[in-house]
Parts: sequence; structure tokens; C-alpha cells
Amino acid sequence: MTQRRAILSGSVFEERIGYARAVVDGDWVHVSGTTGFDYADMTISEDVAEQAEQCLRNIGAALEEAGCSFADVVRVRYLLPEREDFEPCWPVLRKCFGEVRPAATMLVCGLADPRMKIEIEVYARRGSGGGSLPLID
Repeated sequence: MTQRRAILSGSVFEERIGYARAVVDGDWVHVSGTTGFDYADMTISEDVAEQAEQCLRNIGAALEEAGCSFADVVRVRYLLPEREDFEPCWPVLRKCFGEVRPAATMLVCGLADPRMKIEIEVYARRGSGGGSLPLID
């Protein structure tokens, strides 16, 4: 039988809404839509690129706890309320995904909090990457 394990980040949203930052199901890791909040102090930058960097730090921590890295990501979804905010994030996103080349989709949609300018969701398969990529500093 496949092992299923929840990974929690400590975000107040996980507790209030009732979800996990990520779920490990066998070799698959499903990372929830993750925003640019720093969960340690529940702050968020006003800058979309800085939010993208924090999203990736949050995702990287979940992937690491799941036993994988950005190199194992096979699918990524970007959700943004403003289409014009996507391009300023490209250099940040390329740091994690430029060599990995996961399947990707960008959607323009409303997010739960007006301070949120980007949300990122990923799927990874442990052991599918060619190695490990550095986490976002």
C-alpha cells in the first residue's frame, strides 16, 4: 500500500482552511498553491518578484522535507491576479526551473488576499531529476 504523508509549513492558512503545504503519496509530491508569505512572521512583500522568491523558498522547504528538490518538479502552475506581473518574475522562476523545464501553465485569476500577487503550485516525482538544484536564498 502506498504511503501518504502530509507536510505542514506552519502557515496559519493551513490550520484555518484545513490543508497541507504538501502531500507525499508514494514517489509523488503534490505541493499546494503557495504564496509569498514568510510563514515565520506572516509578512509579505509588496514586490511581485520578491513574493515569487518567497514562494519558491516555501516550496523548496516542502520539497526538501519530502525528500526531493526542484530538479524533481514535473509540473508547475503560476496564478497571478495581474497578467503584467508575470514577466518581472521570469528571472526568479528561471533560477529554479530553467534547467528542469517542467510542464507549466500561467493563469490570471483572483487570489485569496489582495496582498498576494503570485501563487505557485508544483508536482514533483521523487528521484526523477538528474540531481539537486540549489534552493532559493
